[in-house]
Amino acid sequence: MDFREPEDHRLVREAVRDLCARFDDDYWAECERTHTFPWAFYDAMAAGGWVGIAIPEQYGGGGQGIAVAAIVLEEVAASGACMNGASAIHMSIFGMHPVVLHGSEEMRERYLPRVAIGDLHVAFGVTEPDAGLDTTAITTRAVRDGDGFRVYGRKVWTSKALESEKVLLLVRTTALGEVAKRTDGLSLLLADLRDPAVTITPIPKMGRNAVASCEVAYDGLAVSGDDLVGEEGRGFRYLLDGLNAERVLIAAEALGTGRAALRRAVAYAKERRVFGRSIGANQAVAHPLAEAHARLHAASLVVAEAAWTVDRGDPAGEAANSAKFVAAEAGFFAADTAVQTHGGFGYAEEFHVERYFREARLQRLAPLPQAMALNYLAQSVLGLERSY
Repeated sequence: MDFREPEDHRLVREAVRDLCARFDDDYWAECERTHTFPWAFYDAMAAGGWVGIAIPEQYGGGGQGIAVAAIVLEEVAASGACMNGASAIHMSIFGMHPVVLHGSEEMRERYLPRVAIGDLHVAFGVTEPDAGLDTTAITTRAVRDGDGFRVYGRKVWTSKALESEKVLLLVRTTALGEVAKRTDGLSLLLADLRDPAVTITPIPKMGRNAVASCEVAYDGLAVSGDDLVGEEGRGFRYLLDGLNAERVLIAAEALGTGRAALRRAVAYAKERRVFGRSIGANQAVAHPLAEAHARLHAASLVVAEAAWTVDRGDPAGEAANSAKFVAAEAGFFAADTAVQTHGGFGYAEEFHVERYFREARLQRLAPLPQAMALNYLAQSVLGLERSY
């Protein structure tokens, strides 16, 4: 068993790290403070080919798998960009996976090359205020209108809605009371966001403010039949295809955020002197930092295994949910430890670790809370009775 990182993966890691070094903590702090999308960073990543890294080569992308995409997002987060940087490119890197797998050839040719070069931004519209994690209970509906649809409803937590031209939108095309299974009757549309029938309202939130999360209302939005992804009524199944990969990528972002926090905390522990010695000489400071390192190292192995499993096409539910849970906990522990190491200065914006802390907290919530990852492991791996 060889645990050394393959040469091509190492080269990807170094190239992304070098690019991200052009955007320091002060850049990200300013984007966060002013709620400004990081266009300079996004454009540089697109020009470097990283935005299209997981899109098939025939559509202008890099044709790489989840293992490489995870490395890209980990290094972005580890640079100090954390979730602001990762979220700016996450949807472009992997969000179009349902179109890659299930879209018509005409749809792929029309949209994927634009995503690959960074020209087309696409948001993701699934979550609703009254449905939450019960995706089958969504009420946003699409009614037939000639060869197309009219969409009515409301979504929340739609990231990048302000910057995006299109949205992958999950809707009900058959009422819940008219389907044999709750997962039937859901369809996936690639709808327009820049339309008078769409109202976008940013949601004030704790962190990751360079990339807005929005409430989006649809009041009779017209969607062409050509923008139906795959078959009508099978949208829920199309979402499931990408869930494990999504969890691996979020795990990689959590890992990178933890690395950024630990790097700053260790540097501060070496430099800060109290009672005639560095505070890192005190075990009360040193031991949590060492534990953070151990947790992140363990998480890195779990994330690598999960990415490898997804790329092989093997059943990946256990590996992906384990990676998401372990990495999110490790990243948050490292960020919390970084704040504690800095003492009162950990609460000050100047030292950046308070921003890392806020963004690491998000990874325990999104794209699903830690309890749901544990539910999967409890029920599908351990065979315990389902509670919901």
